[in-house]
Parts: sequence; C-alpha cells; structure tokens
Amino acid sequence: MALRLVVHEVDAGYGAIRALHGVSMEVAEGETVALLGTNGNGKSTLMKCVMGLVRPTRGSITLEVDGNAHDLTRLSTEEIVNCGVSMVPEGRRLFPKLTVEENLLLGALRPQARRDRANNLEFCYDIFTVLKQRRRQLAGLMSGGQQQMIAIGRALMSMPRLLLVDEPSVGLAPIMVKQTITVIRELKESRKLTVLMAEQNLTQAIRIADRGYIIVHGEIVFHGRTAAEIEQNDLVKSYYLGT
Repeated sequence: MALRLVVHEVDAGYGAIRALHGVSMEVAEGETVALLGTNGNGKSTLMKCVMGLVRPTRGSITLEVDGNAHDLTRLSTEEIVNCGVSMVPEGRRLFPKLTVEENLLLGALRPQARRDRANNLEFCYDIFTVLKQRRRQLAGLMSGGQQQMIAIGRALMSMPRLLLVDEPSVGLAPIMVKQTITVIRELKESRKLTVLMAEQNLTQAIRIADRGYIIVHGEIVFHGRTAAEIEQNDLVKSYYLGT
C-alpha cells in the first residue's frame, strides 16, 4: 500500500484575484507535512484545491493510491473523499443545531466507512471523552476547543488515509492549541495517517512536522526537509521570530 500527493505548478484564485502562483509540493505516505505562512498567503486556498472546493486555473494535483493515480482537479469533492482524503476545515464548519453525535456521523457517509461507523464513533469517543459525555448536546453550544474535537472526529469518521488540517489553532486558547496539535500527532501514529497541515503557529506546527513548506503571497518560497531546517531558516526568523 502506498500513497502520495503531488501538487505541480498550481495557479488558483477567486475571480480576478489570484491566490496561488505556480505552487508545487509533495506529501508522501506516513509523513506529517506543514504548510506554513501568515494569514492571507494562500494556505487555505491550496487545501481547498486538494479537496476540489476550488478549481486550479493551471497545474495539476495528483493523488497516487496503491498504484492508481487520481487527477483531483477532475474529481468532485465527494469523489476525492471516496479516494481516502478528508479535511478538518478552518473554523470547524460544524452544523451548530445538530448534536455532537449527529455532526460526527455526517463524516461516515463515505461508502467504505459506513460498515465501521459504530467502531469509528467509539474510537472518537475514546480519544475525546468529553464528546461522549455531551454527545446529545448541540454542537453550537460547545466551546471552541470542543468544537475542534468534533471537527477532527468528523474527519476521522470517513476513515481517511490522507488528512488535511486547515489552521487548527485559529480561535483557540494557547493551551488548547498545544493539545490539538498533540492529538493530531497521536492520531497520525495510531491510525497510520498521512497529514498535510496548514498552520501559522510555527512553534506548534514544527513540534509534529517531519518537514514543511513556507508559502508567501501564494508562492512556495522555502522547503525545509526537517523541522530544524525550517526553524533555522532566515525567512522563518524574520516572519515568525522577529530577528
């Protein structure tokens, strides 16, 4: 079994506004790759391109799964999910008037995940015990950190092999950011996931990343092959550390 995501020379945007300029990057099976950049530099746009929510105007996005290559630019979001890709979106994007459990179960609509829905739900409750205690509560009444747990759990319910996590630290207190990043690492190891994480919190991201890319104004300006290489880069020091 093998998995590989290849983004090649992708341009994308919204109408006349171009957000990505010739972006190329790769994610191999079993890696946690961080896509780093401050707000407004194109991280979320790239994640949406991978999920089929935004269509590139140029370039290719290919997902290789067990010897089969899928052109994600030609697939619907539903078809991409069925290939084994799931996303934890920025801002959680829950259904606030549905219960915690109803939100989680919405993640299990992928055909391959339906037969294991009960086991996967129990797995989510084992990881996030507070969700089990409050499974009948409306998601909109949960705290920001708890809502992030629901969003992560919903993504896991589809039994993905490639997990996209878009800005997991947004709107969370520092202690919850640290806990969320730690959970992502633990889930990656226990579920044998491949993870692409878009994040602006450098300190937390490189805690779990194998390597990473820095995106500035819609262009990849640096590829760090280790977490240490990222942290020691002059551009990182300028943008994140103020030195």
